Amino acid sequence: MGDEPCGSTGFSGDLRSHRAVLVPQKPPVHIDTCQSKRATRQVRWQGHYARWEDALDYPEPRIYVAGHRGLVGSAIVRALRARGHAQIVTRTHEELELTDQDAVRAFFRGERIDQVYLAAARVGGIHANNSYPAQFIYDNLMVQTNVVHEAWRAGVGRLLFLGSSCIYPRLARQPIREDYLMEGGLEPTNEPYAVAKIAGIKLCESYNRQYGTDFRSVMPTNLYGPGDNYHPQNSHVIPALVRRFHEAKAGGASEVVIWGSGKPMREFMYVDDMAAACVHVMSLAPEDYAAHTEPMHSHINVGTGTDVSIHDLAHLVGEVVGFEGRIVFDASKPDGTPRKLLDVSKLRALGWSASTPLREGLRRAYDAYLAAQVADVAA
Repeated sequence: MGDEPCGSTGFSGDLRSHRAVLVPQKPPVHIDTCQSKRATRQVRWQGHYARWEDALDYPEPRIYVAGHRGLVGSAIVRALRARGHAQIVTRTHEELELTDQDAVRAFFRGERIDQVYLAAARVGGIHANNSYPAQFIYDNLMVQTNVVHEAWRAGVGRLLFLGSSCIYPRLARQPIREDYLMEGGLEPTNEPYAVAKIAGIKLCESYNRQYGTDFRSVMPTNLYGPGDNYHPQNSHVIPALVRRFHEAKAGGASEVVIWGSGKPMREFMYVDDMAAACVHVMSLAPEDYAAHTEPMHSHINVGTGTDVSIHDLAHLVGEVVGFEGRIVFDASKPDGTPRKLLDVSKLRALGWSASTPLREGLRRAYDAYLAAQVADVAA
């Protein structure tokens, strides 16, 4: 229970084989057309990016949210709608297979997309990462490569890639700064997923360097909230605790046993805060983003800057759920990494900080869990 499995940013779905083949493109054939499209699009939207509210002379941008059914993608859609954006483009997994290069190319050719939030990913817990490592690295590399490449070909003005804190070394110094990337070995249980996410960062940076795109990357901490996965064997720490305490309360159990000593420290962020941070980073003027990053080290951590012990988290979740029994920690079970906290000084310097306290976020998450249960019963 001490470790938070990686990959809370994408969609869930069946792990099945894909036959898509990535066909390398020859830049000389396309570069002039794409650069012309991009230059026109960037001139059109430059002021719109810097100050959304002042760009009244332009039609509003068409924004594609890849992975809109996932935890983060659905929150980004909520955040954009709350800010008055109506031109939000989404596609389900059945409507658009992102590992299929031809399908992704046809999508970008058919839609006038100005911005992309790349929140789609193949995700799962420790068991899924251990069981399907080839699927995790293949699917995520394909999704990222297809979307980034076809966004460039279509002249998309701006793209935001969402990664994961799993990119950092297993024994990274704390709090974890962006420049600690690749300083040491990764967590073996989810290394294929982490490698794919690192490749996504470098993909965006390389396209920026070679083609002059404006593709950005953010690395979120552990997320929770509406739309989370509460599967009994495959969920992350907070949804797992919520479900266990709820079921213990409903069943009249006298105690709940938690694996580990409860001593490990972890950072958690409410998903709507994450979405707000994404919109903030996306709306930054290029010079502001560039001033706080480096061309080939350009990702930004997104977190709260504070952590909590698993012991205190469990008791807090129990209080929010209303469980009145004993909470027992089984110290014979492994704890995992002692601490995992992101350094968020860059994000704060760019004018954004998380606003949802942990207790309030847990209350909202539990309300969403109860609402989903009622909806399931009604269905």
